[in-house]
Amino acid sequence: MTAAIKRKTLKVPAAPHAEEPPFKKVLIANRGEIALRVILACKELGIQTVAVYSEADRNSLHVRFADEEVCIGPAPSAKSYLNIPQVIAAAEVTGAEAIHPGYGFLSENAYFVEVCQACGINFIGPNPEIIRKMGNKAQAKATMQAAGIPLMPGSDGLVETVDEALANAEQIGYPVIVKASAGGGGRGMRICNNAEELPELYHTARSEAKIAFGDDAVYMEKYLLEPRHIEVQIMGDLYGNIVHLGERECSIQRRHQKLIEESPSGAITQELRERICAMAVKAARAVGYYNAGTIEFLLDKRGDFFFMEMNTRVQVEHPVTEMVTGIDIVKEQLRIAAGQRLTFTQADVVQRGHAIECRINAEDPWKFTPCPGRITALNFPGGPGIRVDTAMYQDAVIPPTYDSMVAKLIAYGNNRTEALARMRRALDTLVIEGVKTTAPLHRKIMDHPDFISGGFSTKWMETFMAELDAER
Repeated sequence: MTAAIKRKTLKVPAAPHAEEPPFKKVLIANRGEIALRVILACKELGIQTVAVYSEADRNSLHVRFADEEVCIGPAPSAKSYLNIPQVIAAAEVTGAEAIHPGYGFLSENAYFVEVCQACGINFIGPNPEIIRKMGNKAQAKATMQAAGIPLMPGSDGLVETVDEALANAEQIGYPVIVKASAGGGGRGMRICNNAEELPELYHTARSEAKIAFGDDAVYMEKYLLEPRHIEVQIMGDLYGNIVHLGERECSIQRRHQKLIEESPSGAITQELRERICAMAVKAARAVGYYNAGTIEFLLDKRGDFFFMEMNTRVQVEHPVTEMVTGIDIVKEQLRIAAGQRLTFTQADVVQRGHAIECRINAEDPWKFTPCPGRITALNFPGGPGIRVDTAMYQDAVIPPTYDSMVAKLIAYGNNRTEALARMRRALDTLVIEGVKTTAPLHRKIMDHPDFISGGFSTKWMETFMAELDAER
């Protein structure tokens, strides 16, 4: 199937811009809220946009608000959003100078970046060498170890047999976690508490990794019982300038999938914040990083932190950092990719107030099963301190083919107490009918004493869901 292009004839004249646009035209190789988010940033910079879409997304908002649109295939992502020849063809036929990948899909595909480079198209992100180095967990760990970044005790490289797994676990100490080297998002990961269960869990992790990533390589790490998940936002340009934009608290998660994010983290003192952020910058320098990325750490109860992984793209939760720093991360991505310097220095970055993000998904809030369908009634909250990142509208259809995210609800306050109050108000005035969403679950979390006090870890959701099951 060849890319089908439709050029829009009705255009609003572009407003004059104080700065020269980084690019004349950018193609967004994604869908949903992140595609719309990039389009809005491009509009502010005076950049023309091209939306690519599958047949299932023909009526999506990112298609409606882009300057040009190109259908790149049927609903399955392998035949559309992951179809590299179709994405490149869409860029070439529309004359797009650059491609923004968003997150997911092709955003961390080093081969796609190489194809872009071969075709003379700017990729809005780091180079393929960095993506490969940090995308492979075992290689990333070795790189960080050489740079002096604190690592979780674990295997020295890949673990290729059950006997190696047993020997490593004995040396590391139980519990351990077997992790896919080529993956993320909770797939290809198994927690093991003793030698008896390790062989079966080892094989299960490898099988799942093979199915999910086409690579069954695994490694092992010590498993912390009640850690916090802390990530640091990094920005770097092509001139060696690398800065951090502070940290995000990402510990409220289920099956390694984040549900709620905050900035700053209430578990971190200023002294620890400075140390962990400085270490993140050091990690980014070790790979010559540029554009937007995150360095992710696990933090234990003693205040020790360990490198977990690096994401070489913009994150779903980037809005909370934007709210507390006032820096538009997506606009900076565009400028950096065009060869411009960062518009700020480390001294300019100041975290003010507090921001919380709830990921509202089209799922049963108690079973987490997908609930695709048509939205029959919709009201998004507003008022002071509320931001909603979404591509949904009344009568929009949430297809079963893709991620189930409906919206990202972000609340900002002068402090965490005010941010929480505003998030409760926002959730109370959020109306989504026609599909089930996780909004009721988020509302209950906002009222829980543990969440209010900040006394939680990455394991907290397991206890919380058990409490809810006992109540019903």
